[in-house]
This record gives sequence, C-alpha cells and structure tokens, in this order.
Amino acid sequence: MTAPSTAATLPRQYKYYDFILVAFVVVLLCSNLIGPAKIAQVDLPWVGSVTFGAGVLFFPISYLFSDILTEVYGYSRDRRAVWSGFGALVFASAMAFVVVNLPPAPFWADRQPAIETVFGNTWRIVLASLIAFWSGSFANSFVLAKLKLLTQGRWLWTRTIGSTLVGELIDSALFYTIAFWGIMTTDQLITVTLTQYVVKTGWEVVATPLTYWVVSSLKKAENEDYYDRNTRFTPFSLKV
Repeated sequence: MTAPSTAATLPRQYKYYDFILVAFVVVLLCSNLIGPAKIAQVDLPWVGSVTFGAGVLFFPISYLFSDILTEVYGYSRDRRAVWSGFGALVFASAMAFVVVNLPPAPFWADRQPAIETVFGNTWRIVLASLIAFWSGSFANSFVLAKLKLLTQGRWLWTRTIGSTLVGELIDSALFYTIAFWGIMTTDQLITVTLTQYVVKTGWEVVATPLTYWVVSSLKKAENEDYYDRNTRFTPFSLKV
C-alpha cells in the first residue's frame, strides 16, 4: 500500500490569509487600546448630541475581517484568528497593567496620571472586553457560516449583516453589562448599549459594497469559496 503523500495531509496554504489575520489583530488591538482613551461627542441633525467611545468607530472593522475570513476560508480558519486576537488582547492587557504600575522615574512623575488615564483600565473593563469580544466574534462567525449553507452561497449581504447583528448584540450587551453594571443606571446602560450597537451595525451596512469587492477578489485570487458542511463548530479548537 502506498503511503499518502505529505502534501496531501497538510492543510491548504493560502496567499493572503496570514495578511488578513494580522490586519484583524492589529485593528482589534488598536480599537481596544487607543479608542477607549477618548470619549467623543458629536452633534447630529435631528438626533442631537451623541456621546461615544472613539474606539466604536474602528472596532466594527474587525467584524468585517471576521466576515471575510469565514466567508472565504471557513469557520475553522476564522476561529484561529479569533484566538489570535484574544491572545493579543490578553498580552496587551497584562503589559498595560505592568507598565502603569511600574514606579515612574522622578522626572516622569507628572506624566503618570496621563498614562493611567489612557492605559489604566480597571479589571472590569478588561474582563468585559475579553468576554464580549470572544463571545461576539464566535457568534458572528457561526451565524455567517450557517447562513451560507442555508442560502447556498447566495445573498452575501444577508449573512454579513445578519451575523453582525447577532455578534455585535452579544458583544455590546456583555461588555456594557459586565463593565458598568452598578455604575450606570439600567436606563443609562440600555441607552449606551443600543447607541453603540446601532453605530457598530451601521458600519456593516455602509461597508457592504467594500465587503462584496474584497470577498469576490479573494475568492478569485485564492480559488476558494469555503462551505462549512462538515465543520465541528466548537470554539475550543485550533484545528483547521
């Protein structure tokens, strides 16, 4: 009996998967480390003043990457991206904790409050970010993969928007509940959560033409259009 070739047993290699995974992690880190450092307020016609964390403008881009990864390469490869992002967030949080709590040099002491303001998130904020990201990202990828099977690959917009509606709802609800329960009133929590949710999902709708173009280009370049027919949808695996 002839032994199977090594090439036949190895996972398929792609030209652009690694670049998209890295871009996903970079956007995730920046939106979680830089964005929360500033609370912005804008005045909108017919709406009035809207206050939000600046990171909300960029965090939804990570969901675009997640949609693209799942649509082109499948749930299991997006799962690896989610765990990569989760690990990066854990390391960044640990590094921020160490940096903030190191005793400053005498000539740096007057700058310490600024460092604490920007990077000194409480344990509740860190925990909320990690749990919300992990839960929302896997929900997003799962829903998109299942909708692709249900629609037989048609109507891409239904699964990119539909999966984001589910994933961002879980993400926003978990984050604000864990981070601010007991600090904000129930009405304030609901208002802030809904505002962030609308902004985040609105990004997905606006970016739909871009998503179509990227997905179409990648499918042609990679010669891949993955369907998760035999996928084991556990989040607790790195297997492709």
